[in-house]
Amino acid sequence: MTVTAAGIRVSPVVRAALADGEPVLALESTIFTHGLPRPRNVEVALAAEEQVRAAGVVPATIGVVDGRPTVGLSPSEIERLSTAPRVVKASLRDLPIAAAKGLCAGTTVAATAFLAHRVGIRVFSTGGLGGVHRGAPATFDESADLGTLATLPLVVVSAGVKSILDIPLTLERLETLNLGVVGYRTTDYPAFYIADSGYDLEYSADSPEEIAAIARARDALGLTSTLLVANPLPADRQLDPALHDEVLARALDRAEAEGITGHDTTPFLLDVMQRETGGRSLDVNVDVYRGNVGLGAEIARALAAE
Repeated sequence: MTVTAAGIRVSPVVRAALADGEPVLALESTIFTHGLPRPRNVEVALAAEEQVRAAGVVPATIGVVDGRPTVGLSPSEIERLSTAPRVVKASLRDLPIAAAKGLCAGTTVAATAFLAHRVGIRVFSTGGLGGVHRGAPATFDESADLGTLATLPLVVVSAGVKSILDIPLTLERLETLNLGVVGYRTTDYPAFYIADSGYDLEYSADSPEEIAAIARARDALGLTSTLLVANPLPADRQLDPALHDEVLARALDRAEAEGITGHDTTPFLLDVMQRETGGRSLDVNVDVYRGNVGLGAEIARALAAE
């Protein structure tokens, strides 16, 4: 591993690809450290890397190993972070704490995006973004993902924000923060488990090349915010919308009754969704991720072909 001036470890393969101008796709680690059960978490993480390589792109899975932010985790490091008993979840503000304490951590969207940008990666694929939480006008509960992405000139592919969040308020915040949003071949804004949240986008893009052109135009203007690509799951692969709405309503009621608040809310709601859909939401989660990884690889190739 090479260590940059910023104290970030970069794998030789990723370092060489960046130096040669080859396409590289950043991948987060919280999906396998905190988002999926064992052993499926390891399987999904390694399969995502193989999917990226098969598309002619270099995968760069990002995490923290013994306090060192690492871009381009090895298979053994992925397995270690997937199975170790004390792996924390690190957002951007947690990186220096994890570094000083020598912790292992899965990186959130905010932390992954920051580390990817620091080493020169331009495209990042994730499952669903964080956003504005329900009740935020009273609690001010908003994901650090939004503020961080507003400062980084990346392209980030996701299936919108998680449906447990306040989607209309999130879309308002994206506008306020000057985060450009395009739907991939649609103007329906997705909501992670479901293809259409019921809210519309103003713009769509029909190809990876068009998305790359938008990113280049942003860079030419000197703008420094992320271009968000909303990539919905095909309608025949989504969670049944009626079932989704029914289970989510029950989960929200349970969270309120049990006094679940703050950072405990999201994992609580997602756990209820998984159990009450008989694991179907977990399958959809994996399908969402695979779709975003595939599109992200295509966009990385298009951007590298300038």
